[in-house]
Amino acid sequence: MKIIILGAEQTGSALAEYLVTEKQNDVTVVDEDHDKLQSLQERFDLQIICGKPSYPQVLKDAGAESADMLVAVTNSDEINMIACQIGHVMFHIPQKVARIREPEYNNEDYPCFNKDCINIDHIIAPENLITNHISQLVQYPGSLQFASFCDNRVCLVAVTAYYGGALVGNELSELKEHLPHVEARVVAIYRKNRFIRPLASTLIEAGDMVYFITPPVNIKAVTSELQRLEKPYKRIIISGGGGIAVALAKRLENDYQVKLIERNAERAELIAEQLINTTILHGESSDQELLSQEQIELTDLFIAVTSDDESNIMSSMLAKRMGTKKVIVLIQRQAYLELINDSVIDIAISPQHATISELLSHVRQTGVVKVVSLRQGESEIIEVVANGDNDTSKLVGKNINSLKLPSGATIGAVVRGEDIIIVNTDLTIENNDHLIIFLPDRKTITDIEKLLQ
Repeated sequence: MKIIILGAEQTGSALAEYLVTEKQNDVTVVDEDHDKLQSLQERFDLQIICGKPSYPQVLKDAGAESADMLVAVTNSDEINMIACQIGHVMFHIPQKVARIREPEYNNEDYPCFNKDCINIDHIIAPENLITNHISQLVQYPGSLQFASFCDNRVCLVAVTAYYGGALVGNELSELKEHLPHVEARVVAIYRKNRFIRPLASTLIEAGDMVYFITPPVNIKAVTSELQRLEKPYKRIIISGGGGIAVALAKRLENDYQVKLIERNAERAELIAEQLINTTILHGESSDQELLSQEQIELTDLFIAVTSDDESNIMSSMLAKRMGTKKVIVLIQRQAYLELINDSVIDIAISPQHATISELLSHVRQTGVVKVVSLRQGESEIIEVVANGDNDTSKLVGKNINSLKLPSGATIGAVVRGEDIIIVNTDLTIENNDHLIIFLPDRKTITDIEKLLQ
């Protein structure tokens, strides 16, 4: 596939790395910063074009006339939109994907992304992705990672095993004995950051990071096998007054006691007009006196989602030291993510990884419906569709146990029509089955794509 990526910042560079390492892609990156482009070309086998990404001649130089896909992830929504429109009208690029950050452009009252206005096939809105992800984590206390598939009918959840969980110290096979009527499958275990492929005889140890797949109704039951089930959150403090913070407060304020801290007085007043049941506080989220006044020690969850990584990290560490039970932190820089200690920051969320996951869902080969990047891009869980018949497909008509999957890869669930089948036994794949597959090494996606051909 010939793919043009507009933008060589963090998201564009990370996406280029993903696609180039999958071998079958011909990637060209366009940006105005020659140094960033040169750095990319020195590390990866790709083409670079230096110039303004929305200029027709620059797009032509990048190979737009024969491109299969245009992915616009520059820091300018307007450049992304114009480039996609030019790519559609002048070069007839089949697939256009754009990152659009400004909520006003995604206003349902003024739909502007359609064939009669701005022709973009897929819109990536990072703020919405982050808001949805944090909301899901709030809904399921104890979960560290959450991803849903097939219209939220089946989920992947990651939790840490602690003493007090019934399964800790026992073999994995006992999960079914403890919960005979609950369908779930453990697809991965990480012990001291080392992947362990789960077997029936695998002993669950305290400190293990356990990834399991199950319908949403079973999440709490399975979680309680791995740790003492946390009480539902009641009191939540959100640090920040940007789009994510406000959207999150709107999502949570009717079910939780929500307070929002914003440092800018005018912005705080504006937010107060938008939120009905949220208490708006003007001040610094790293102000120890303010946190003490708001009884941070009685707070169940502190969520730091400002645009400043340092502020998010420091305020969360302070809140945790002062007694809040759990913190969720938004972190932009990859270097900071790698430095974060789980004992200090409970959950770190990367907007880049969320955006990359959404982008990969659109740029992967036919048959890959959804991609979720895990463990800072090291692993993935994907949803694929098996199409064809016994003669034309490498999947349809085959028994799951006979498939030659990449090392460590596990099919956790199959969604067939209205049925959700947790794969613990033999199963023959049928046409239009949706398979949920965990890949400990994302680079093995090419082996899965070969099965889909």
